[in-house]
Amino acid sequence: MFPDYDVIVVGAGHAGSEAAAAAANMGSKVLLITMNMQTIAQMSCNPAMGGIAKGQIVREIDALGGYSGIVSDKSMIQFRMLNRSKGPAMWSPRTQNDRMLFASTWREMLEQTPNVDFYQDMVRQLLVKDGRCYGVITGLGHEIRSKAVVVTSGTFLNGVIHIGEKQLGGGRISEKAATGITEQLVELGFESDRLKTGTPPRIDGRSLDYSKMEEQKGDDEITGFSYMDIPLIRPEQQRSCYITYTSQDVHDILKTGFDRSPMYQGRIQGTGPRYCPSIEDKINRFAERDRHQLFVEPEGWNTVEIYVNGFSTSLPESVQYEALRKVPGFENARMFRPGYAIEYDFFPPTQLTYSLETKQLQNLFFAGQINGTTGYEEAACQGLMAGINAHLKASEQDPFILKRSDAYIAVLIDDLISKGTDEPYRMFTSRAEYRTLLRQDNADLRLTELSYKMGLASQERMEKTKNKQEAVERIKATLSEVSLSPDEINAFLEANNSAPLTQKQKALQILLRPGIQLNKLIAASPTLQALTGTPNLEIMEQAEIQVKYDVYIEKEKELVQRMSQLENLEIPDSFDYNKISSLSNEALQKFKKIKPRTLGQASRISGVNPSDVQILMVYMGR
Repeated sequence: MFPDYDVIVVGAGHAGSEAAAAAANMGSKVLLITMNMQTIAQMSCNPAMGGIAKGQIVREIDALGGYSGIVSDKSMIQFRMLNRSKGPAMWSPRTQNDRMLFASTWREMLEQTPNVDFYQDMVRQLLVKDGRCYGVITGLGHEIRSKAVVVTSGTFLNGVIHIGEKQLGGGRISEKAATGITEQLVELGFESDRLKTGTPPRIDGRSLDYSKMEEQKGDDEITGFSYMDIPLIRPEQQRSCYITYTSQDVHDILKTGFDRSPMYQGRIQGTGPRYCPSIEDKINRFAERDRHQLFVEPEGWNTVEIYVNGFSTSLPESVQYEALRKVPGFENARMFRPGYAIEYDFFPPTQLTYSLETKQLQNLFFAGQINGTTGYEEAACQGLMAGINAHLKASEQDPFILKRSDAYIAVLIDDLISKGTDEPYRMFTSRAEYRTLLRQDNADLRLTELSYKMGLASQERMEKTKNKQEAVERIKATLSEVSLSPDEINAFLEANNSAPLTQKQKALQILLRPGIQLNKLIAASPTLQALTGTPNLEIMEQAEIQVKYDVYIEKEKELVQRMSQLENLEIPDSFDYNKISSLSNEALQKFKKIKPRTLGQASRISGVNPSDVQILMVYMGR
């Protein structure tokens, strides 16, 4: 019934969808297996993509040729560039999305991708022989063979849903859990553990009084995620979100359910996400606060369903309902479904190599929440990398591995496999030491050529990137060559509270002044207009950032250069750490368990001291 495949992808969430698309677009024959064809790329939690650091990841996925950015742009109902008041390294794009349109667009794009086949079934076992994974066995008993397998099981592995004192088996509300894989892998020597995440109640938007809330509109300028020419909505078409707050009354009602809370009664063993805590966790941890912010987010263009961001909970339904109706604007709220917590199996990611292949079994790759991450964006980028590397493994080619100075994606993977995680991992800009280089505006300039050479990014994408780079360089050259006279530019400078010129000055020096923007400078100068024409905003923004932050960018590049000496010192797989008697016990245990690939990775393992790295370096030098 089934042919042999190059790559089988287990699970069709954000990680699985990106993995299938990447492997197929590189030429692999791919089978995507999902328990429900109607929930491909489902937004299980909030109807949004991007945000702080996550927006950078979505742009990197797009620059590499993944689909998440395109799908997000096609299904957006609102766009905001967060952190605009800070430097460009902190700017982070975010979209509110139409939940149903997002999933249907993903499915359409996958169905239009040659080489992707679909099958609806549960995978209950992996085919394993001689330390290699060579396919899967489904719930219906089908044995399907492949050269590589990517497992992207999300929250489905032995998933348990908690609502107050009720417990239901499931990977999402109304969807059954997946069983068999954890038990098999543990028997083969893998280490597994439990994590927990949660989601808030969904509300009927017709029952809310928005006049009691703060409106949060989208940006006047919409750039989106994708570097390709995707038609975007107009600013005036955007749907607004709203902000409201809990109160002491709300907290008091929620506390009445704590004695029936699965979290406080010990029924949930898994650790929850630190940076997206449940409302009961927030009340407990931040007892001094008398209110917490709630974001009221529409679920799409043609639905009244509302997502209450900030009110994730697993308390009994009656307590959720009573407390919500004390929130301003929610006095007459009607609930579509309650919030719930979900507990699931994951495999500590120190068991992976940089390609996301497992160390224990060759040809088996993990991506997404199975590795302990949280968030669509973190899952999608792992899926992309696992799909790329599964294809390369099936084709007997070297893995594609990004460095921490290349992308946020690389920071995430390096953090996971070097440090592991005992709580759901979320990306932040603070985790990236080279964030001045890893901006959302230059992901294409950083990554598209690497992807194109590997065979994933298209010719069209590569040409757009090349044209952008050339246009930016032309503008920078013009700015450094052209001098502007006082007569031409003084009126503009005075209007921008900048000191007038007394003699001619290079345009580049004028742009370096605080408060001077390139697009306005060009508009004010006939000389610059004649030489540059009217380049698009993306080109001007890129040129301006490269000029204004040149000193900081160069300093960071020097830092990368210095650190690359450690990254280039590779440690052989067969290295015997037991021979080094002067290593600390903790370093010895961590090195033997994680088997760092380079001295750079060894230096980032938690619990390893600089002296341990120096000892290792000296020993390797011998």
